[in-house]
Amino acid sequence: METSREPHFFKPLLPGFHSGVAIPLDFYSKHIQGAEINKPWKLRSDASDQIWEVIREGRTLTKGWKEFTEAHDLRIGDIVIFKHEGDMVFHVTPFGPSCCEILWSDADDAPTFSYDYCFLAEVTPTNQKDDKMFLPVEAMRCGALNQQCKEVKLVNKEGKSWTARFGFSESDGAYYISRGWRKFCRDNRCTNGDLFVFNVVGDGTTTPLLCVCPERKECTELLIKHFSRIDGSIASTSRN
Repeated sequence: METSREPHFFKPLLPGFHSGVAIPLDFYSKHIQGAEINKPWKLRSDASDQIWEVIREGRTLTKGWKEFTEAHDLRIGDIVIFKHEGDMVFHVTPFGPSCCEILWSDADDAPTFSYDYCFLAEVTPTNQKDDKMFLPVEAMRCGALNQQCKEVKLVNKEGKSWTARFGFSESDGAYYISRGWRKFCRDNRCTNGDLFVFNVVGDGTTTPLLCVCPERKECTELLIKHFSRIDGSIASTSRN
């Protein structure tokens, strides 16, 4: 049975975002179209107790949006998640472009999003040919992922996203990404042997984000361990 989900959408912030932000067509069609156009959206966040009123013109948030972005110090490449709480009230959670660090961490009510699990993925001839990439078995312990989840968003360093199918293999005892992995690799001009460290962001009910995260200390440590294993294997082979 599917897990109930609050209506939500996320937006990577691109150049010019201060002047307005477009609501994704799918979300707009399902949850917004037909609503009173003059009724402002009420945006709240964990940064303060203030409620920000923003005017919607068609599928674009306009008047009031710039003030919200400036108050939250939003920047190009940040990813902003909107969760609809009803009656045009939205809880807004911003993340840095790698999704590794939320913009504030000392709020009284911390966000329920988990963003503390990273894993290493390698581009290989097999997973590109099969359009299927397995996550480590340890990903089963990540609270942002579960077997009810059917899709994920792969997000590169620039904040651009790709939708991919998400599933669980009983025989392998592991999650996997398919129907979108090959396109992600192709669009990002990957070659065999390229490595990505993904940071998983989600709350266990909304669509998880798998964000490329090369800057974080933990991510660097994963790469160091990977190359240490390779070096150790080469050294062992040379001694035999």
